[in-house]
Amino acid sequence: MTTIALIAVCFGYVIGPMGMAAVNVAIPTMASDLDASASQVGWIPTIYLLSNVAFMLPCGKWADNFGRKRVYAYGLGLNAFAALMCAIGTSIEWVLVWRFIQGAAGAMIFGTGVAIITSVTPDHKRGAALGITAACVYVGLTVAPAIGGWLTENWGWRSVFYFQVPLIIALLGFMHFFLRGEWKNDRFSAFDWWGSAIFAVFSVTLVYGLSRLPDGEGVAILALSGASLVGFVQHQRHHRSPLIRMQMFKESRVFSLSLTTSFFMYASNFAIIFLMSLYLQFIQGSSPAHTGQILLLQALSMAIVAPFAGKLADRFEPRVIATTGCVIVGAGFALLNGISPSTSTAYISGSLLLIGIGFGLFSTPNNNAIMGAASRDEVGVASASMNLSRTIGNLFGMSLVNLMMHHYLGDASLTSAKNAELMTTISLAFTMSLVFVMVACVTSAIRGRQ
Repeated sequence: MTTIALIAVCFGYVIGPMGMAAVNVAIPTMASDLDASASQVGWIPTIYLLSNVAFMLPCGKWADNFGRKRVYAYGLGLNAFAALMCAIGTSIEWVLVWRFIQGAAGAMIFGTGVAIITSVTPDHKRGAALGITAACVYVGLTVAPAIGGWLTENWGWRSVFYFQVPLIIALLGFMHFFLRGEWKNDRFSAFDWWGSAIFAVFSVTLVYGLSRLPDGEGVAILALSGASLVGFVQHQRHHRSPLIRMQMFKESRVFSLSLTTSFFMYASNFAIIFLMSLYLQFIQGSSPAHTGQILLLQALSMAIVAPFAGKLADRFEPRVIATTGCVIVGAGFALLNGISPSTSTAYISGSLLLIGIGFGLFSTPNNNAIMGAASRDEVGVASASMNLSRTIGNLFGMSLVNLMMHHYLGDASLTSAKNAELMTTISLAFTMSLVFVMVACVTSAIRGRQ
């Protein structure tokens, strides 16, 4: 059963990142076809993350109550339908609506997949299993830019969305016939609707507030976001059936600091494919296919390293391996801070390769530390928390990139006339990423022994 569950989760974790990363490569063509402004383009990856954050904890709770396989399967089906709706869109607003729904589906998939693996895998093999799962995510990220570029160049951006649908249908068929059983808590706990609503308000106001800075409206909305977060924490502390027990963070230093490290690492990394896609296609004039081939280097190295890092995490202290990975990622971003419009392909490829190796060393040991610090009754919530830290990090980093794009580019269309402003935005974003990684190095090193 462990093998069947691992196959089902791994294929879902390949398809999901393919949908995200392949779409990033198609964004320039999509923007031109739908006449989207620079600000609207920035929302294509961001609104997916916004929805993902808002629904992640509720999906983890639903999975613990109603069944992790059930929520996972429903998420796959909803993802396929949303991708189909994006493919037939005739306006950027239509695409953004269905990207929001696709983000909710992603929360159902990624908030439950690791919980399924943890439920069926013995503790002493968990690191290896999570390593394989992480490798599959990176395989999806590896092939996605190349496939997205090839599809966009030959059949247009809509094919990137159509491509996902038959793959998901095939996976659902496999699960129906071969993945037997269900995994959920023995005792049903009431769902915290108020907590879910407060957290959704926090997510929406955080993203929208960052997009409106430095206007006074943006400051006011961010203040509301902070108040919502404080209200959510207080509500969770006093609710009898919270979405997440806040005591989990006090009970385990490893759990809380591993989540903090995850937040900063993913805040540094998510926007890189989006930014490099714009850099290579707009500033250096590369084709979508060539851009995809360069971008796959990072994910390819992550896919190769992650399984070995998972096995190392079963034998040695995860903190040491993960911190080493953080340092290597920092070196890669230090190199990217030196790019210019004339930077060679070899220099860019080497920088991305270094970041990929470091992230492969970091992610699996860090995930193993998070899941190992949670009780068996809370693996769904722990899995959701792990993915939530990743997604909020992604969302925070991407929102800051959107803020930079809004400041330097505004609502202007992306053309060669704006290359100087785009280059300034990209350089500032990579500096921000380097700072985030430096913070992650510290939090990873001081988390303590598992």
